[in-house]
Amino acid sequence: MTDFAIAHMRKGPPKLSDAVERITVSTVAHEMRDPFDIGDALATMATSGDAVTVYLPDDAFVMARIDTVDAEGRGFTLELAEHATLPAGDITFVAAMGGNAKIQFDIALDEAIVPGEARLATLPLPSVCQVLNRRAETRLDSPVGATHSARFVLFNKVIEMPLYDFSRGGVGLRATPDQAHELHVGKRLKGVELELGPSLVVHADLEVRLLRPFRTFLLGQQVQVGCRISNISMQMRQHLDRAVERAQRR
Repeated sequence: MTDFAIAHMRKGPPKLSDAVERITVSTVAHEMRDPFDIGDALATMATSGDAVTVYLPDDAFVMARIDTVDAEGRGFTLELAEHATLPAGDITFVAAMGGNAKIQFDIALDEAIVPGEARLATLPLPSVCQVLNRRAETRLDSPVGATHSARFVLFNKVIEMPLYDFSRGGVGLRATPDQAHELHVGKRLKGVELELGPSLVVHADLEVRLLRPFRTFLLGQQVQVGCRISNISMQMRQHLDRAVERAQRR
């Protein structure tokens, strides 16, 4: 993906209104401990520019976002809001990822960090993260060898993307970098044709909730496009429910 495409998808600097609450002990969350998964999650946040709420030892918070991730060096750089510093003690980092999940981790600082003019602080990757999956529906993988795709018109062009998973509430698409260049989080796609098999087409409106670059061995650079179904008729809903039920039986 080109630098321009990545910048196009990255959100602006975080604001206080972007702050999210911490995951509480009473919430059913799971632990992420694999260093590769942790590095990948933080790299995704760096690419998207997701806001990070940084809770300080005195329960005050400042806003930040992840700038870069060095998975091999086991560290990342955090871009803090203007004039923010990190005091010594236990710091909690919380972020909402793509509208689908919340991630939280703690880092103990032996001494205070006062960022320079670039407002960048270098920190170690956490050894464990708490992840709260907020999807209302389980996503089902598209069957191997079956025809599953999404087709819609964007800027007078017909766009078709493979559909790699779906649920009653949303779908996951795979886009090329050029196709993703036309999208952004919050973009509404009207009148999308979702082909869910050889004889089933569902018509619905979609709202883009996630854009995540990734690389495949055969296709090279691709972009994961997570979408929420925002408008669907009762008849189309029944067709979608039947497709989900068939996939669940498989």
